[in-house]
Amino acid sequence: MQINATLINLFHVCKRQMWLHAHGIRMEHNSEVVAEGKLIGETTYQDRAQKYTELQIGNIKIDYYDAKNKVIHEVKKSDKAEYAHIAQVKYYMYVLQQHGIEGVTAILEYPKMRQKQVVEWEDGDDSMVQEWMKAIQDLIAQDNCPPLKKKSICRSCSYYDFCYSGEDPE
Repeated sequence: MQINATLINLFHVCKRQMWLHAHGIRMEHNSEVVAEGKLIGETTYQDRAQKYTELQIGNIKIDYYDAKNKVIHEVKKSDKAEYAHIAQVKYYMYVLQQHGIEGVTAILEYPKMRQKQVVEWEDGDDSMVQEWMKAIQDLIAQDNCPPLKKKSICRSCSYYDFCYSGEDPE
């Protein structure tokens, strides 16, 4: 399986969810949280589609890319998984660099919170992204799903019922 931004993001949120997603077990269609996130992405900054480009390179798709200023705009519901969001846009930057587009920055936007965060490429990010990709490939290649690791974000996860069926939630 090819690495994509979703797998990078999920790798930093929950390795079990990432493995399940990579193996075609998808629960997002049952999640109100996912639906709300999509709605925020679709209804916020509605003029973006006219202003910025949707950019697809290989297996990545950046919804809002300002080609003139080389800025990726990524809209997220909340900053609960902020490091995963940073990792996702760093992966986008990595792929763009691999295709000769240098000097890209990103802006993570949290419209419900009225916050923005600028993400820049730093020394060492190249090897860090490559390490993530290798770790993801190794995890996906495993025959068995990683064990459940209870986290505070589990309750709002679209895989909650799957992971906790037969488990005592407390």
